[in-house]
Amino acid sequence: MTNDDEDRSAKAARAAEDARSAMAEREAAAKATLDNMARLRALRLAREADEPQRAPAARKGRTAAKTRKPAEKTPALSDWLASQQSGGRRI
Repeated sequence: MTNDDEDRSAKAARAAEDARSAMAEREAAAKATLDNMARLRALRLAREADEPQRAPAARKGRTAAKTRKPAEKTPALSDWLASQQSGGRRI
């Protein structure tokens, strides 16, 4: 075996070990996150179970309805078409 082959095999072994340790770190971080989420969910459910039932909060709606000003009456379609034709438009 030559020196280059030994270097390649050593690099490959190091890369494999790094990959295994990185995978283990990711799995540990994921497990820690899931454990924390489960703990927080259990705390929230326990807190909600201890609280007395409340009536649902009333939704805040608009207190004053917006009033629209009555729009000017639009001309009838036939009147509009006539004005367009008299203005030189082809319809």
